Amino acid sequence: MTTTSRMLGEADRSGVLHPGNLRLYEATVHDCGPAAAVAVDHFWTVAWALSDGTVIEQRVITDPAVTLTVEAGAVPAALVVTGVHSTAWSRDITGSGSVFAIRLRPAGLAVVSDLTPAMIADRTLAVTPALDARLHTLMRAVADAPDTGARIARATGLIAAMAAERPPGPRALLANEVVAALHRGDQVPAGPSVRTVQRALRETIGHGPDRVRRWFRLQEVARQFATGGAAAAIAARLGYADQAHLVNDFRTAVGMTPGEYVRSLPRR
Repeated sequence: MTTTSRMLGEADRSGVLHPGNLRLYEATVHDCGPAAAVAVDHFWTVAWALSDGTVIEQRVITDPAVTLTVEAGAVPAALVVTGVHSTAWSRDITGSGSVFAIRLRPAGLAVVSDLTPAMIADRTLAVTPALDARLHTLMRAVADAPDTGARIARATGLIAAMAAERPPGPRALLANEVVAALHRGDQVPAGPSVRTVQRALRETIGHGPDRVRRWFRLQEVARQFATGGAAAAIAARLGYADQAHLVNDFRTAVGMTPGEYVRSLPRR
């Protein structure tokens, strides 16, 4: 199975706050092939080895998506599901470890599990048979594969079979289409009513299109701040009413003002 992969760079719109840390993590994004694309957006991997006692608080403005992770080393659990977060996600990184992640599309959660978006919203949970037997079986099988390529192949095959067993309905497919469009910076696809779009997104990720659009825009705000942009110019470029609206939006999501964030970045 051939997979296109690329290292995640500091200038990418990844949502990673303090993107200079990416040099320590060996973060790589792996494309998902068509077989499982109805449920999976992409895979990613991270590995790190920090010196004794080093602790990095890594915060990320994550995609509005559910993520499944197989983890090893200094990590909270071996199998983890992370729901859609309403503020920046945060974890302390220390010691050494690795993560293999499956970033789901909106339709994906219902394909691979019996969980609902509300059950995991703003939470990071260990995946056990008691939490969700269907999801645990999938993730245990992926974890047992010997390397990244084998994990991608196994996850793709298993999720494709699960999607054939539980094919996403029209609203789930609409949610996929809407989130993909908003990620590209496009408008919500014409045709479905506003109410239909709202319902499709809330059923699959727990939030409406305004929240999705806002989160992707905040990822770009963070990227532009980290690459030397000024608040007033960024606000104008990204369609904020004024600089104050950008400052308030960023502070609500990240927990610090843009000025505080820029001052926390390593000097170039």
